Amino acid sequence: MGDTQRQPEIWLMGLGCEEDRSATVREYLTHAGYSVACRSVDEFGEAKPIGVVLDVSPFANDGWGILLDLKGNPSTRDVPVLPVFLSQEGKVGGIFPVAGFFTLPIDPDYLMKKLTVLGLTDDVETWDLQVMVVSKRGEEHVAKAITALGFEVVNAYTGKEAVALATTGRPYLVFCSVMLPDMSVFELMERFRLFPQVRNVPFFVLVKDNMKDGERIALSRQVEHLVRKKEISRDEFVAYLRRRG
Repeated sequence: MGDTQRQPEIWLMGLGCEEDRSATVREYLTHAGYSVACRSVDEFGEAKPIGVVLDVSPFANDGWGILLDLKGNPSTRDVPVLPVFLSQEGKVGGIFPVAGFFTLPIDPDYLMKKLTVLGLTDDVETWDLQVMVVSKRGEEHVAKAITALGFEVVNAYTGKEAVALATTGRPYLVFCSVMLPDMSVFELMERFRLFPQVRNVPFFVLVKDNMKDGERIALSRQVEHLVRKKEISRDEFVAYLRRRG
């Protein structure tokens, strides 16, 4: 048999075998010109998707566990992941446009590589650029790795403090724990969008590589509370994808 090359795909993950729940997001992506398939972590191999759309709702099949598997594995951690909230019926209730994920403890070499590939270190020697690290623990090792790249680090310990500091200091990048004492990183991103001066600041999410089941469930429920039964239309979804492209 001759070799058959697969067309690059976007993989839908976190849906398990619930193909019916994938219908809406699959139609949105197909309309935007993407080839789409439902896959699982164990299907990664020689073939890799151009990106993953990951359900992180309470109805997902362990969306957070899938994220940890992907980002904790050097062979898959560079695959872009777009977290979304899919309702029980599969409607798109939320899109969370993170710039990337890093597992803790952070790998300084990988951090440098990732930011360099994204072009985010190009101006560090020309301008005094601030990076905000938002975490209830401070994450000194993260701050040290960022400082070593030439950035100035500003720490915030709650979401409210981060908003207050950001709207006066205008950070260049944000590194944020997935869950803060007063809100999740996704809610913090939503709040940043309310202010024009920081609306487009890239967010990198810090996740523990050993997130407990209870933490995963709590985070999914917090995301559900955040979307409040919203439904994102196909045009809104496609417009967002094109902005990212």
